[in-house]
Amino acid sequence: MERRIVRTADGSMTIQLPQWQEQYHSLHGALQESRHVFIRHGLHNFSRRSVDILEVGFGTGLNALVTLLEAPDLDLSVGYTALEAFPVGEAEWQALGYGALAGKGAEGEALFHALHRAPWGQQCPITPEFTLHKILTDFREFSSQPAFDLVYFDAFGARVQPELWTEDVFARMYQALRPGGFLVTYSARGSVRRAMQAVGFRTERLPGPPGKREMLRAQKC
Repeated sequence: MERRIVRTADGSMTIQLPQWQEQYHSLHGALQESRHVFIRHGLHNFSRRSVDILEVGFGTGLNALVTLLEAPDLDLSVGYTALEAFPVGEAEWQALGYGALAGKGAEGEALFHALHRAPWGQQCPITPEFTLHKILTDFREFSSQPAFDLVYFDAFGARVQPELWTEDVFARMYQALRPGGFLVTYSARGSVRRAMQAVGFRTERLPGPPGKREMLRAQKC
């Protein structure tokens, strides 16, 4: 499948899949989308000292990087588990330049490289406050006891991969969350919201990132 590196409206890059008419992040702004959906409406819900995050779709590593850089300002220690079925190749993630774009210069670039070069299937400290555990798996096969406070649900859209937005998948996410935990996603589809509600989530529609009217946040009751 053809893959292109393209620039989004906020100057950040993403990977586009022309055959699917889909991309890893919003063309209206990859960095803006990540900060709005996963940081503002996800990570900022927590005032405790430590948070365990599950990301569904490690992809380009942008969400992990933005979380890593944001956590010290929130005085948070983060355990970050990321699921991915098809890892991005080094030539592609190198071309994205997210580390420098995040405003940390060489330090940000080094951290971004460390996220991608961390071994799969192992707990890997990236900084003293951020530990990464990347798991190579199909999202539909992942199962966990309640071990997470927050889920970043960043799979490809339901239009192209509807099998990733089903009651079965959201039931797995519900099980993985501790009571009171949150799931955030860029999607606001009615079918997605209903699938979340069917497995027990309490959902709310929130203002979306640039280019999207709404997004969803769900809480385990």
